[in-house]
Amino acid sequence: MKRKFVVCGKEIEYELTFKKVKNINLRINRNGEVSVSANKRVSVKLIDDFVLSKAEFILKAKEKCTESAGNPQKEYFSETEVKQTILKMCEKAYPYFEAMGIKYPEIRFRKMVSMWGNCRSASRTLTFNTNLKFAPPECIEYVVLHEFTHFLQANHSKLFYLELEKTCPDWKQRRKQLKDIKINS
Repeated sequence: MKRKFVVCGKEIEYELTFKKVKNINLRINRNGEVSVSANKRVSVKLIDDFVLSKAEFILKAKEKCTESAGNPQKEYFSETEVKQTILKMCEKAYPYFEAMGIKYPEIRFRKMVSMWGNCRSASRTLTFNTNLKFAPPECIEYVVLHEFTHFLQANHSKLFYLELEKTCPDWKQRRKQLKDIKINS
């Protein structure tokens, strides 16, 4: 069901869906469309109040979506080139992890929406987002090292970041740079 209201002279419209969920969930997609899901026992008034309480956040997010739609991200590599670059970086990074007893993983590629890479320790598989073609080489290297580090520490604990720092001392700057990349596809 579509719901809308005006806040500070700006319209906020959202799609409300009732689901078997515990919380009221708010999502804003890349096009700036707002969706809210909630349990059917939650009143529409309470949901509207929740959305109103997040109005400033929603308006800022929608503004960012509008800005990024007008500024396509710079492409550093073609899809083929980024795959080759990632494979070379994996080969370059591997000796450090090999010395720690890690077997060389299977490397996969696919377009992903919410992550740059993924590590499956049990199957010894690293999957990389082909949208890394929009990232400069130092950010791609950070993703490669980040995913390899998951073979040593499966989570994002303090120990994980201490281990990552051994191979990528400036990981915080690279991660920040990566977070600034907005993909419009």
